Parts: sequence; C-alpha cells; structure tokens
Amino acid sequence: MGVRRIGVTDDDRAIADAVSRYAVDVLVPHAAGIDEHGLSATRHVPGLSALGVMGMNLPESLGGPGVTPTAVLLSLVAIARACASTSSMIGAHYLGTDAVLIGGDPDQQQRWLPRCASGEWLAAFALTEPGGGSHPAELRTTARRDGEEYVLSGSKQFISNAAESTFIVVFAKTDPAAGANGVSAFVVPTASRGVGIAAPEKLMGIRGGHAFAVSLDGVRVPASHRLGAEGTGFRTAMKVLDNGRLDVAATALGIAEAALDAAVAWTRERTVGGKPLADKQGIQWMLADMKLRLEASWALTMQALALRQAGEPFTLHSAMAKLHASEMAAFVADRALQIHGGYGYTRDLPLERYVRDARILRIYEGSSEIQRNIIARALVPSSPR
Repeated sequence: MGVRRIGVTDDDRAIADAVSRYAVDVLVPHAAGIDEHGLSATRHVPGLSALGVMGMNLPESLGGPGVTPTAVLLSLVAIARACASTSSMIGAHYLGTDAVLIGGDPDQQQRWLPRCASGEWLAAFALTEPGGGSHPAELRTTARRDGEEYVLSGSKQFISNAAESTFIVVFAKTDPAAGANGVSAFVVPTASRGVGIAAPEKLMGIRGGHAFAVSLDGVRVPASHRLGAEGTGFRTAMKVLDNGRLDVAATALGIAEAALDAAVAWTRERTVGGKPLADKQGIQWMLADMKLRLEASWALTMQALALRQAGEPFTLHSAMAKLHASEMAAFVADRALQIHGGYGYTRDLPLERYVRDARILRIYEGSSEIQRNIIARALVPSSPR
C-alpha cells in the first residue's frame, strides 16, 4: 500500500493488499493486450469474483463480503493501477447493483443482487441518452404502464457492460411532463424482447471497458421490476452517482500512481550526460508537482469516503474528489510521458495508454463542468423565483 493513510484500518489494508497482488500477477500481464485488441475486461470476472471484488459494494446479507467503502476504494485503486479497463468494468457493475441496493425493496435486492455479488451475473446502468446526456429534462426514454407491466421505448448511449450484462437498470420517464420528478428506474433483463445492443463503441481509452448504444423497442417488464415508487428514479440515480464518482476518483488515483511510479523509475534508470535524470532539478520539480497533486486528490477522496462511511451527506465532497482526481490523473500521466520523452510516445511502454485511459475520467459519471456546477451550487445556491 505504500503511504499509510488516516482512516484505513488493518482489515482494509489486508483486503487491498490481496487485490493488489492479484492485480500485479494477473491483470498487469494482460493489460496491454486488452487495450491493443479491444478485448473485454469481463474475462477477469471469475478471478475477481473469487476475491469478492464483484460484490464488494454489497452487504453480507446480499452475498457481498461486507467490507467497508474504504476497502472497496483501495481495491479499485489497485486494480486501476494495473488495468483501468478492468476498473471501469467493475465500476459500471457497481452502478447497476448500487441502483438496486439503493432504490429496490428487500425482495428485489434478494432477487437480483446475490448472483451479481458472486460474479454469475453482470449489471449495467443506463441513464445517458444520445441527445441529452443524463439531464432529466432531456430524457426521452419512456415507460408506459399497461396493466401489471410497463412498456419501455427509447435509446441509451455509452452503456458500459450492456452486451455482457444480465440486466440493465434503465431510467425512463413515467410522467414526461414532470421533469426529474417524472423519472422512474426499472430492472430490464438484457435478454428481454425488444432490447437491442449495438457493437461496442470504438473508444480512445479504457478499450476493454466496453460501452454500447442500447435501444428499447416496446420492451415489456413486470411492474415488480420498478425500483421504488414512480418518480423516484432520478433521486436514486443521483445517490448512485455519488458513489460512482468515488469509484472514478479511485480509477484516477490508480492511473496516476502507475504513471508516477513509472516516471520515478525512469528517472533513476535513464542517463543524460552520464548522470541519471533524477539528478536534474527540472525533473525533480516535475516529479514533486505530480506527487503534490496526487496526494491532494487522495486527501479529497479520503474526506469524501469518511463522510460516506459515517452516513453523512457527501455529494459535494464526492464531486470535488472526482473533479480533482480526474484532472490530476491527466496531468500526472502527461508529465510522466513527457519525462519518458520519445519512448513514452511509443506503444512499447504503457505511458500512452495511461494518457488515453485518463481522458474519459473528465467526462463520465458527470463531466468536469457538471462537478463544478455541483460545487458552485453548494457555495451560491440558486435564489428562489
């Protein structure tokens, strides 16, 4: 684990160390191939499941290992340090299962979550749409009540895990005129008639974390598949994304740690004029700036985690952690590549992959601009009209 961090227990550290050993032994050797060939990171689900990772966000009563959110985050950092595609795939699975955990009743949780915890089932989360992102006023997917069923119609975009998932939690308008208060959440089995899933998107980075366009053409699901009351779906989604933004921060921390470790090792090995790069003050200052930003992101993330673990509101702190960490990862990965010079720009080293993988972190689970809106609203709430 390296640096000891306040709030991390011995149990948390032991869990993360076990995941880190698996990541080094299993994920690292395959990371370049997954990226090069766009192979799905779901190939690692059996091994991750054996460690309990696929259900780490779930309580023991639902098949999870019953670990703390801190242990989950540290484990995701270790996985992202080895393979960001795998971390992204797990994060998408957590979004889907968190939606059932947060929005579902005990019967729904028992029906859908234990097999997700075991890795037998994979989950997906479908909020984003082609025309309007995830803004509730722009959602066009509808869910019309028809007796004891709902009929869903519409399109979703960039849905991670969709083709490999057993079910997708879909957010749709049950009352199109009610804005955010008209959004409801549904568990939609992927094999349902009318569900269409396109070929995986050709992504710039995290190429093993497959994302898909999903179409819903008159898909019928029982009313028992609705999570919570009608109109509560968007509130569920926002609570899920509070958790998800910490998962994104974890991925950012993992990428940045891998990039910084590579840069430090390179400066010790690479010589210029007979002396190692590490002796150059300009290089030392670059490394110092990278470490400073990385540790600031760790501090913001651990603060948000502490609030979450204490059951306190953490929306603001989750947004700050996600924003800072995602922008930090881009900075650190870019500087690490710069330190490697031309070698960093080749595919023989992982630096260019770190740069590409880090780029999406400023976009998904709420872009950097959305996070700034959340932070600003906490400082200057909108005046009532």
